[in-house]
This record gives sequence, structure tokens and C-alpha cells, in this order.
Amino acid sequence: MRYREVIRMPLWLLALIYFFFLSFVLSVWAALGNSAALVTFLALSALLVLISIRTRLIIQVDHSELMVGKAHIELKYIGQVTQLDSAAMKAIRSRDANPMAFLAFRFWSSTGVKVEVIDDRDETPYWLITSNKANQLAKVLREN
Repeated sequence: MRYREVIRMPLWLLALIYFFFLSFVLSVWAALGNSAALVTFLALSALLVLISIRTRLIIQVDHSELMVGKAHIELKYIGQVTQLDSAAMKAIRSRDANPMAFLAFRFWSSTGVKVEVIDDRDETPYWLITSNKANQLAKVLREN
């Protein structure tokens, strides 16, 4: 493994979701009582843990392959790699986006890389990948 990064939901966002959940629990408590509120509290707490786990993005580069979540591509099919700052990332994921592109970004991470695909059999023009360490990821991908 040459590179590995896990992008998780930030704590402020988890706290915001949890506060929304707690307001719902308070509403259930006022209407239905302690037992229903406790069940709702436990169910929503478990849901928050599930949301946290399911929204993480795992980026891995080994000696022959780039893996982003469940998607993977051999390094020999990777063309130009462009490191994107927050302004460039915002532009390419909105007005400059290609509908055929593979998008693996999280809105809470503002930087990333654009990885062009040079496989004639693949219609995907590029991968847009969120990365908190975009310079390191771009450097590892350019070494191939």
C-alpha cells in the first residue's frame, strides 16, 4: 500500500445531525412518554453511527491500482493528474462538470484531484476525487 486516506464526516456535521435527532426524540417524549422516547433515542443513535460509517470515503493506491470506495482502476489507465484547490474543485463539481465523469467527493472536503482516464474502452473522461491531502495523492499518482 503506497497511499491510504479515509475521509470521514466532520464532528460539527455529526453534532448537527445529532441535535436534529434529539429534537425529534424530545417531540416523541412529549407525545408518547419515556419508553417511546428511549426507543427512539437508541434507534436514532444507531442510525447516526451507521450514517457516519456509510459516508466515509476510502482512497487507496497500491502498486497497480487506484481504489476509491468500491471503484477501482489500474494505474496504467491513468493520464494527467491535476491537484485542485477549493475554487477549482467547486467549479469542476458544478458548472464545469462532465456528466460522464466518476464523482467521488464529499461536500465537507474542499480540495481534491482530477484524474483523467486514458482507456479507449471506458467512456468515463475523468475521476473527481475529494482528498484532504490532495498534494500527496497527486504526487503518488504522477509517479506512475
